[in-house]
Amino acid sequence: MAQGIDFQISARDGKARRCALSTPRGEIRTPAFMPVGTAATVKAMLPGSVRETGADILLGNTYHLMLRPGAQRVHDLGGLHRFMNWDRPILTDSGGFQVMSLADLRRLSEDGVKFRSHIDGSEHMLSPETSMEIQKLLGSDIVMCFDECPALPADRERIAESMRLSMRWAQRSRDAFGDRPGHALFGIQQGGLEEDLRGESAEALAAIGFDGYAIGGLAVGEGQEAMFGCLDFAPGQLPDDKPRYLMGVGKPDDIVGAVRRGVDMFDCVLPSRSGRTGQGLTRRGPVNLRNARHKDDPRPLDPECACPCCSGYSRAYLHHVVRSGEIIASMLLTWHNLHYYQELMQGLRDAIEAGRLDAFAADFDAQRAQGDLPPV
Repeated sequence: MAQGIDFQISARDGKARRCALSTPRGEIRTPAFMPVGTAATVKAMLPGSVRETGADILLGNTYHLMLRPGAQRVHDLGGLHRFMNWDRPILTDSGGFQVMSLADLRRLSEDGVKFRSHIDGSEHMLSPETSMEIQKLLGSDIVMCFDECPALPADRERIAESMRLSMRWAQRSRDAFGDRPGHALFGIQQGGLEEDLRGESAEALAAIGFDGYAIGGLAVGEGQEAMFGCLDFAPGQLPDDKPRYLMGVGKPDDIVGAVRRGVDMFDCVLPSRSGRTGQGLTRRGPVNLRNARHKDDPRPLDPECACPCCSGYSRAYLHHVVRSGEIIASMLLTWHNLHYYQELMQGLRDAIEAGRLDAFAADFDAQRAQGDLPPV
């Protein structure tokens, strides 16, 4: 581990682990869910409110921040933590996925990716070295190495070629990251759904040596069954004594299944994006507040939830503000959804500690199978 970064496993239940990742800016309890603050904000939330939900760490996005407002500007204004008023750990992704999915006119080479901004068409180059420099300027606590992620399905030859390029970029990222006490660098395993390619990637990353390891290239269209099939072997290919991060995942049932397969860290836009589109995520599954069935319902979204949305507002009110396009609808539902996710993570941590993860997962599935509350 980098100086000032420590990782300890305190309990195991099957493949699942309860851990603590300690950084100079605070401890990250795992299994951990990282709310996504793409452009230095978790949309519709104040940073203090995000912390109140139980979040230990946020995710920021290198691609978006380098384009607007610019990494040098963020650095000159005191770094990302001060800029967005969040004093706890931040993980920044490398920008590679966004370049592949958002940028226009991108050209991939051994050096990196040349692309045009989706905002104004300006031309930029992202390489392992520039990604490391941008993330250093931002000042994030956990830095992701630069990689390439092909969309699935893709043929085996394309996946193997991409993975090996990512491993060469991983070495360049490690070299460019250098010695940064108090900051961690994570490598990213690639290889699609192929067990042998994933194994080759894991061996290459372990030989380079990282402070943590991510499982990349999943949740890109392959479906949950295929993803779980890959997670049956991929986490175990990575070093046991370092954190394992499944990038871009996911739905609550994705997370429970991945924790049972040995994953420690997650991020996803789902809870905040759903909050902005009128969807509440509850222990009984998703609830669409646009539905007319809620217009006279005096009950809270989730009677068992203690968040400000559920403790102060009715489904009828949420239906009204969602249908009216009021900003408070996004605020309340995002707070609720993030609270639900952090409550789920705490439940998983406690279940692993108590050695009852199977029972927790069975209860989780049973509650979701009930579906939403019957109409009033």
